[in-house]
Amino acid sequence: MKPIRFASRWLPVAAVAAFFVVVGCQSEIPQETSTAPPATLSLGEPTTTAKKKRLIVLTNGNSPFWDACRAGLQDADRELQLAEAGLTAVMEVNDGTPQGQLDKLRQFASETDVAGIGVSAIDASNAAIAEELVRFRQKGVHVVTIDSDVDRERYRESRYAFIGTDNLVGGRVLGQCARGLRPNGGEYVTFVGRTGAQNAIERINGFAEGAGDKFLAKDSMADDTDRTRAKDNVRTAIGNHPGLNTLVGIWSYNAPAIVDVVRELKVRDKFTIVVFDAEPLTIQYMQDGDVDALVVQDPYAMGYQGVRMLKALHQQDHATLKDMLPNHGQPDGDLFDTGLKVVVPNQNSPLQAEHFSGKVQFMRLAEFQEWLAKYGLTGS
Repeated sequence: MKPIRFASRWLPVAAVAAFFVVVGCQSEIPQETSTAPPATLSLGEPTTTAKKKRLIVLTNGNSPFWDACRAGLQDADRELQLAEAGLTAVMEVNDGTPQGQLDKLRQFASETDVAGIGVSAIDASNAAIAEELVRFRQKGVHVVTIDSDVDRERYRESRYAFIGTDNLVGGRVLGQCARGLRPNGGEYVTFVGRTGAQNAIERINGFAEGAGDKFLAKDSMADDTDRTRAKDNVRTAIGNHPGLNTLVGIWSYNAPAIVDVVRELKVRDKFTIVVFDAEPLTIQYMQDGDVDALVVQDPYAMGYQGVRMLKALHQQDHATLKDMLPNHGQPDGDLFDTGLKVVVPNQNSPLQAEHFSGKVQFMRLAEFQEWLAKYGLTGS
């Protein structure tokens, strides 16, 4: 072994020994691997380069609905100064299947930088997904549901709270729209991605309550988020039920699917079309006269308030949590309602603001478009 030489001087044996002791001790400390160049340090600068913890919003599928949620998430990241708290907010898009959502959750479980998860539960009664959420909470990772909840009777403890629409109320409001547009009632079919999703169950049941006894449900048709199948379901419903006069879109992309088929078959005059959510194409279709009423959620608020709650949980910010959920721990005190809007065409709608109550905001289409523009959104 060659002697060690520094600055053109031979070190004494004792110094060489000390050098190897120090180096040997340092080599036993596990170091985080990184491809980034080493930081240049100076007096007075922090020496830590700790990686930010993630607050993740995991969707149930891919839809323009989530674009508005992402905008809310990004605004919350900036306005709530997540970086100063060592956090960052990100959205992860699921493939529209329970297995895809489960795989995502298991992937997150193997990663050490996850501080909180807001999940739109694609299947309310999926035990495997609920079990993964429980494991996150046991590890100290905070969990909320956004847009679609777990089965509250069975898996309520798998998350801290739900942030989104009161979907039972939303379904009732959509049913009230149908009743106001068709006072004599009729036959209807509901179209949705997955009938097992909690938001689907509540909206469909709520619609029946709001529409009343003069309306008869003929079918509830699932498409598993397949857009081609969504259109096929509309064709099948129209072909199978000659008395059908009301078409009901439950998930956001169902509205364009309904209108596309009604246009294709040239049967607009036979149907009342009432739908959830306001994808950009749906807004254009209402402007064209092909949609009679929208019940619109606020995915922007879901993204913003979801990040706000997860940040508060991570920081044990009890004041913010109390402000958001003043009755947490009491029956349904774990539900944060982001509100609803009823949107109707600019002219000739029999629906009026006085037909609705509670946290329902009534808007003409032009007013709704102004609201979207205020937040830089193209849909909701």
